[in-house]
Amino acid sequence: MKALIIGGNGFIGTNLADALIAEGHKVTSFDRYPGRYRKPDPKVTYLYGDFANHGEVDEAVKGMDWIFHLAYTTLPATSNEDPQFDVRSNVIDSLQLLQSCCQHRIKKVVFISSGGTVYGVPQSLPIAEQHPTEPICSYGITKLAIEKYLHLYYRLYNLDYIVARLSNPYGELQNPGAKQGAVAVFLGNVRQGKPINIWGDGEVVRDYLYIQDAARALLRAAEYCPSEDEPRVFNIGKGQGFSLNEIVNCIRSVADQPVDVKYHPSRSADVSANVLDISRAKQYLSWQPEVGLEEGIKKTWEWLKQINLN
Repeated sequence: MKALIIGGNGFIGTNLADALIAEGHKVTSFDRYPGRYRKPDPKVTYLYGDFANHGEVDEAVKGMDWIFHLAYTTLPATSNEDPQFDVRSNVIDSLQLLQSCCQHRIKKVVFISSGGTVYGVPQSLPIAEQHPTEPICSYGITKLAIEKYLHLYYRLYNLDYIVARLSNPYGELQNPGAKQGAVAVFLGNVRQGKPINIWGDGEVVRDYLYIQDAARALLRAAEYCPSEDEPRVFNIGKGQGFSLNEIVNCIRSVADQPVDVKYHPSRSADVSANVLDISRAKQYLSWQPEVGLEEGIKKTWEWLKQINLN
């Protein structure tokens, strides 16, 4: 298959490209900038442009079979500061992408949604896909809106799609200087001799998924051919929760240098716990995570020690 990854030079996109190539697919990456931590892969076709430029996106879509939509301009923690920008730059531009996909008769769109924000405050754990969706940040609202538009375009124009509600991916190629991604940021601080900063008491629980397991899930999602009455929305996570304090303890067991932690006041956008029920993905996608937390953190740490953080 010919696969286009929108946002293909980032953390998830680059690892997804590796998984696609390993299965013999032809990969094109559409992104604004080159990859930060890896040289261009000769097996990947690179297109540089802006997701907001509908002409550039339309040209990239032509001739493709699968579209992986990873591009997003906002983050959960800051999206409430400008919801209008969130809608314009994500929902509106995603609708234009869907128009192009219909025009060029794309076989399938795989959209990376957010298992951490679309559900809001959990009523029960683990969270299944049927759980009420009451996001408490604009990021989660716009992700959910795009999910709904995907279903609309499927009903109106027979544009096939899969939604992957991803938990908290971590691993090689994740930016340790970013504003999200606890594992990479924590490890990056340790590598530079800086303290780990935690908002709250460290008992916030999240579902952390190793990136290569996540990439395999997205590949299986593209290959999956559901019937009319089979699901198209999947939780993709580890299916197990770990607190930030447990993450720190795991880092202490892996890192070969001191680990200092500083605690700060909690943030209003953080729910106390989020763990995904992944039984649907196991059943329909024939997928399950394979890499344990300590193994994944160790792999990430070994990679981080080899790169330049300046």
